[in-house]
Amino acid sequence: MKICISSGHGKFVDGASCYINEVEQARRVTEETAENFRILGHEVLVFHDDSSTSQQQNLETIVAWHNSCGEHQLDISIHFNAYVETDGARGTEVLFLTQEELAGKVSAAISKSGELINRGAHYRGDLAFLNGTTAPAILCEICFVDAKLDVEAYQKNFAAICQAIAVSAGGRPRRPVLVHFSGTCSWFGGPSDMGVASDEGLAFIHEYETHPWMFLDQQPEGTTGLARRLDADGVYYVACRWDYSVTSKEMLRDHTQLALVRANGRMRLAYPADWGPHEEKTGRAADLSPALMEALGIMTDEYVDVYYPIPESRGG
Repeated sequence: MKICISSGHGKFVDGASCYINEVEQARRVTEETAENFRILGHEVLVFHDDSSTSQQQNLETIVAWHNSCGEHQLDISIHFNAYVETDGARGTEVLFLTQEELAGKVSAAISKSGELINRGAHYRGDLAFLNGTTAPAILCEICFVDAKLDVEAYQKNFAAICQAIAVSAGGRPRRPVLVHFSGTCSWFGGPSDMGVASDEGLAFIHEYETHPWMFLDQQPEGTTGLARRLDADGVYYVACRWDYSVTSKEMLRDHTQLALVRANGRMRLAYPADWGPHEEKTGRAADLSPALMEALGIMTDEYVDVYYPIPESRGG
């Protein structure tokens, strides 16, 4: 599927601003969501307006870009809402002209993954983006920039929100589940993991340059191995006892094929990163990044299910 996604407003056309700035965060969500679409196997084009100097020009520029992208199946605009400053929460919503079902699906996904109130799908017949784009379109209002609890939830769950938009809006190529691990878990990787040697590598990822998004920009002081360079607090990754005759090292290195990790009523996508843990020593089924454990709301020795690659049905 080919998807075109843009951030609302522009470099010289301000959006809403309070606890966070709409233009800055819309660009951030747009880029991260686009990467998740790519991970799921879709073709994605991205646009940020860096030239317009008026609201009307901005709207015309964004619509014109979407309509210039050739044949594609979905247009998405990323925005943040605003009303009156509050310490409370207001939630997320997705606006539509023709795509009510899709808008409802995406709003529910953002709400669940972002721990935000679900305001649902809302019909809007007065918006230039929805009226002007020729492909099916939705406009996502991620949260309210002036609602403190919204902003805190958004900042905490940024990665999960972006994954949720991609999965709910675009789906993914159909692939059979090859392996399922179930049992207790622990964490591994990153500068604080003293359970791995300072020079310890990873089982099937051998160079920083092949997967830079999984690692810290700089090698931690006093270390040389990739295990300690993993971005433990910023990336969702997982290690299981992979059977390489079923899921080859080459397949596990493929960043378009993610694992789905489920625990505590939550689900997250994760990159396979290593082989482990040693069952005879720990009895555990999986090692996760601290960021992934936090996103799932679990601690060491709580239960997880890991499906690889992403299963066709993620319900339940």
